[in-house]
Amino acid sequence: MQTYLSYLPVLLATGVGVGFASGLLGVGGAFITVPVTYWVIVDMGIAPDIAIKIAFGTNLLVVLPTAISGALGHNRRGSVRWKAALGLGSFGLAGALVGAALAVHFLPGGALKIAFGGVVLAGALWMGLDAVLKLTRERGELRENLALLAPCGFPIGMVTGLTSLGGGILAVPMLVLASGFPMHLAVGTSTAVIAFTSLGGVIGYALNGPGVPELLPHSVGYVNLPIWLCLAATSVPMAQLGAKVAHALPAKRLMYVFIAVMVYVGLRMLGVV
Repeated sequence: MQTYLSYLPVLLATGVGVGFASGLLGVGGAFITVPVTYWVIVDMGIAPDIAIKIAFGTNLLVVLPTAISGALGHNRRGSVRWKAALGLGSFGLAGALVGAALAVHFLPGGALKIAFGGVVLAGALWMGLDAVLKLTRERGELRENLALLAPCGFPIGMVTGLTSLGGGILAVPMLVLASGFPMHLAVGTSTAVIAFTSLGGVIGYALNGPGVPELLPHSVGYVNLPIWLCLAATSVPMAQLGAKVAHALPAKRLMYVFIAVMVYVGLRMLGVV
């Protein structure tokens, strides 16, 4: 089994990409960390079925401080609707707890990888259709009905627990298409929501992991602390830079970047590319 130090450069570089993507696109960065950490953990001698769950749990702990950092950056630019974020986030936290328990106890690793790739592609399709049909209301009135909006956080949280995606893959399209949020405002609000859903996922993977003999050393359940530390060390400061760059890009260009990244990652996890 390789030591953690053997993978230090890879993990630090991955954290840079994760933080930048989180701040730029309003997503948790799982499409970067999960494939990389899964490969690292398997290479360290852990069975793939266990490795994917460790990758999920550890990724969510990376997402948590990164999302907080990114949300603060967006908030300074007035791009977080906190009522919507708190409503969605509260339900999302509960959903993530349930999703993590289901992932750990009832789903094999292969199914989790397929679910991960499928959800990413579904989100890309949703955003792509909007771009083609020009349905996005960049300057329309916000339809911020919290009674209808907040419960949508629960299925978003479920997806977080099941796939370790922070929720931005679903939250950004929903806020843009269903609630009339401009793209920049949707990205900023989504980043704040991710802080809640990732917290629920971390708790779920930590509580449902003790007693599993195949886990890596220095783990709390399915959350591995050394890998988390390496990733978070670079992802948290880079989230600030990502948020800054997001506000320098036109909204339509930002949407196209978002779609392209989602399509590639979804196909990659499904083994198509």
